[in-house]
Amino acid sequence: MNQHTRTSPFTLAACAEMLFRDLPVVERVRKLDALGFQVEIWDWTRHDIDALANTGATFSSMTGYIEGSLDDKEGADRLVETARESIAVAKRLNIPRLNLHGTGLDGEGLPVKPADRITGAMWIRAHDTLSRLADLGQQHEVTFVLENLNTQVDHPGVPFARAEDVLELIASVDRPEVRIMLDLYHAQIGEGNLIELMQRCGPYIGEIQVADVPGRCEPGSGEIHYPAIARALDEMGYRGTVGLEGWASGDDEAALGRFRDAFTF
Repeated sequence: MNQHTRTSPFTLAACAEMLFRDLPVVERVRKLDALGFQVEIWDWTRHDIDALANTGATFSSMTGYIEGSLDDKEGADRLVETARESIAVAKRLNIPRLNLHGTGLDGEGLPVKPADRITGAMWIRAHDTLSRLADLGQQHEVTFVLENLNTQVDHPGVPFARAEDVLELIASVDRPEVRIMLDLYHAQIGEGNLIELMQRCGPYIGEIQVADVPGRCEPGSGEIHYPAIARALDEMGYRGTVGLEGWASGDDEAALGRFRDAFTF
């Protein structure tokens, strides 16, 4: 097939927090946009929202809360309160997906409120909190996406981190306004069997995030065969966003090229 006729069935995005780190964030956004990628950001409170809006870039997702947690009353109330603030910013940037975690993370990615085990009461509270967020999402036409994380390497102590747990929660709420941010880097470390996992999560996936293992760099830098992942997603009928949430193993533009190639047929 002619190289120039190859296209991706997916919308490709990349994380401005992790690429072109020698540039100011606004310039990273401009760079990713110029290269044809949608843009993902993390904590919006760190950024000049007007400057980001003026880049003209298309933003894919951002962190959908400032503080809070899914699984206790005070934390849930704070999560919903700061989700409202996040929605207002998302509207300014036309961001459709707001990312969640089982609990708030500090600057090192560690849980503000770690949990050694998940109790039945925590499950019930998490379900109720996600239902409240689904109501918010329906009201404001945004989708909240709960991300799976790995607890072995990057995020020890985060509750509801496993993709299995995220799937159970999202399926139990069963509302289109709450979906899974299925991060395959985290899933490979924590659970593996990625294609079968994607198939089980399929109806509830809001977005796929990728990076290779080990190292959390672009596809092709580690052990995951991402072209097979891409084909499996295509065969599942997935037509949503695939976001590179990873570092560059070398040159940033080359890393983005490897990412695009892995998800282009």
